[in-house]
Amino acid sequence: MLWSDPENEPPEELRETQAMVRRLGVLVALAMVLVMIVIGLG
Repeated sequence: MLWSDPENEPPEELRETQAMVRRLGVLVALAMVLVMIVIGLG
């Protein structure tokens, strides 16, 4: 954080986007684990 940054909250759209990106990241990570398991068993 820079000292010049305002203290106000990010806009609602930005928070929703960040939450969606976080969820997508978790889903991608789980998918990668499943693929690794399938490759390992195969």
